[in-house]
Amino acid sequence: MTLHDEELLARVREMRERGSAPKQIAKALGLRPAQASALVRRVAEAAQAHTALDERPVVGCWVNAGWSAGLDMAGALDWAAADPLGQEPDPDTGGFAQVLLARQERASKVTVTGFLVDVYCLGVKNVTGPEVMGSGSLTAYVPTYYSAFDHPPLSIGVEQAQRIVHGAVAYARSLGFEPAPGFTDAAVHLGIPPGDLPAIGFGRDGKPFYFGGPYDDPRTVVQTLERTRGHGNYHYIAQL
Repeated sequence: MTLHDEELLARVREMRERGSAPKQIAKALGLRPAQASALVRRVAEAAQAHTALDERPVVGCWVNAGWSAGLDMAGALDWAAADPLGQEPDPDTGGFAQVLLARQERASKVTVTGFLVDVYCLGVKNVTGPEVMGSGSLTAYVPTYYSAFDHPPLSIGVEQAQRIVHGAVAYARSLGFEPAPGFTDAAVHLGIPPGDLPAIGFGRDGKPFYFGGPYDDPRTVVQTLERTRGHGNYHYIAQL
């Protein structure tokens, strides 16, 4: 970048901070509208690059319907009310909350991060991303990510997503289980929940409930629960 380019970008940055539109910038600096628009994009991308990952604008955030089934939602009644499927006797969601978060990466890109969360026992079992994609691709990606569910996902706030994911991880750790590989990097995009958010009681009806998965070591899981919770203080369905 030449000195002239740097000075030009500085002028554009200064004018954008004052609220000038690209057409106004073009007229003031003697540029073609296309040149001004390109410089505005470069200024925006440079600013975004220096913004903390968890402070970038949220484009969308979702969780599967029925995620709250079996949880203690007495401290989060609004979140429970927004998930009517979770109040049905058996919504067939298996104690899973599948959370997807999209944040603005730059003008035409978003960063997408997904968490498969066992809210009854194991916490975060799988992480998807962070993956950068075109903004237009997000519309098709969301239904694909939730294709295993019979109902469309619920749109939620990022604070609720933070509470679900981090709360489930803390609960799982109290039982002796760590989140899936990649969680630390993905959690940077999710961010830490404020301390005054509504409380969610994890576990099924107040107790850990382990449902054996195809990639689990069920014997080790049950042995861990026996050690951390004691006989009769948890439930499981698994082939040992």
